[in-house]
Formats: sequence, structure tokens, C-alpha cells
Amino acid sequence: MVERISDAEHEIMEVLWKRSPLTATEVADQVVDQKGWSLQTVKTLLSRLAAKTVVGTQRDGRRFLYSPLVERDHYLAGVSRKFVDRLFGGKISPLVAHLAEADELSAEDISEIEELLRELKS
Repeated sequence: MVERISDAEHEIMEVLWKRSPLTATEVADQVVDQKGWSLQTVKTLLSRLAAKTVVGTQRDGRRFLYSPLVERDHYLAGVSRKFVDRLFGGKISPLVAHLAEADELSAEDISEIEELLRELKS
């Protein structure tokens, strides 16, 4: 099971899942404008991710290259499962019911869920 990562760390992971290996500067180039983070902040986040063994490092001369050690789908599956287990007793239907009751599901969302269920039954 993958250790929990913060929202900020998740932003860094999304960059690395799209393309890697990258240097800290290359990662920063992807997030600095939208997040307002400094290069040092990005380096700190990368260090935390490496300590959690979610990101691997490889020396490339005087710099490091960073790559994800966990696939995005694997991470999201684990986080989703923990969320459903913790808040909905491990059952998906109460989650969907909660979203529907809170008007959080659009007609398009409902259609997509119905299509997914049809595909799973086939």
C-alpha cells in the first residue's frame, strides 16, 4: 500500500506521471506559475516523495532525475479504497447515494455510471 501523500505532493506526482524522468527545475517549470511555488519548495516536495519511496532519484552529473515509483492507477485505486472504507464502510452505493442526495451528480454523471455498470455486467 502506498503511503498517503499531501495535495501539494500529489501536484508534483501528476507532473511526473505525465513525463519522466525530470529534474527538479523541469518539475518546477510545470507548477511554479499555477501554484506560485519556488524551486526550493518543489525540491522539498520531491525530497518528501523520495523519502516515502513514491519517487525514485537518479544522479545525472550534478543534478538528480526524478521518476515515479508508483503507477498513477495503482495510487488512485489505493486512495479511493481507503476513502470508501473510512467514510462509507467499504461500500460504493452509500457514496453514490450521498452524492445524488447532495445534488453532486449531473445527468451526465449518472449516464456515465450507468454505462460503466452495463460494461461491468457484460
